[in-house]
Amino acid sequence: MSDQHQTCSCHEPHVHGYNADSKSKDRYLARLKRIEGQARGIHRMVEEDQYCIDIITQISAVKSALENVSLALLEDHIEHCVAGAAAEDGEVATEKLEEAMRAIKKMVKN
Repeated sequence: MSDQHQTCSCHEPHVHGYNADSKSKDRYLARLKRIEGQARGIHRMVEEDQYCIDIITQISAVKSALENVSLALLEDHIEHCVAGAAAEDGEVATEKLEEAMRAIKKMVKN
């Protein structure tokens, strides 16, 4: 992984939009923990031979929850990293905008 993916020039190394303050990071970790629990619940449903449609409904809920986390991370990245790079202008701004577009394309493709 290149340095470009690890940090932005607008802040310290390993500081990103989602961990700019501890409350945001804690919220993300709590959301991911809930999603992890939902995924374990799906595993349990299959083990217990639950009804297919109920399992599919739960899978859809996990997928939606992951998409919401992904969108929130993207928003934080744009507000924090992309906006910081845009303030500097030039090549750094272009790189961060292109990086954000690649992330958006990945999200839309899925």
